[in-house]
Amino acid sequence: LLLLLLALLTTVTRAKVFRQCELAHVLQRNGLEGYSGYGLANWLCMAFYESTFDTAAQSIKADCSADYGIFQISSQLWCTDDSSPSDNRCRMACRDLLSSNITDDIICAKRIVRNPQGMNGWEGWAMHCKGQDLSEWVEGC
Repeated sequence: LLLLLLALLTTVTRAKVFRQCELAHVLQRNGLEGYSGYGLANWLCMAFYESTFDTAAQSIKADCSADYGIFQISSQLWCTDDSSPSDNRCRMACRDLLSSNITDDIICAKRIVRNPQGMNGWEGWAMHCKGQDLSEWVEGC
């Protein structure tokens, strides 16, 4: 029973739901402000609509691939999850995108946004953030 409780606590502490300004500071410290021409507000808006700032977010797609982590990075192209074929362009295990340490998520997101489609690769950004006044996302941070 003690081992089960310890395992559950370990799992719970691995994930994190960021507060908006807290995430803004982490993203800024890791060089996302202005990265590939996208301001910090774009990254915050995208992360909110993709995962509501939850590092443990996962969603299964119709093609049996899945999206992982705070940026909902696809197992089909960017990471490997052992349940669907992957190009694994970020050279990482998808489960690594589910921890409270989002350094690897940011590294992979930088790789994704360098593609010709830029942030359009994230449906949440394209539907809710693109072309909008995003100043509220960084206000007060």
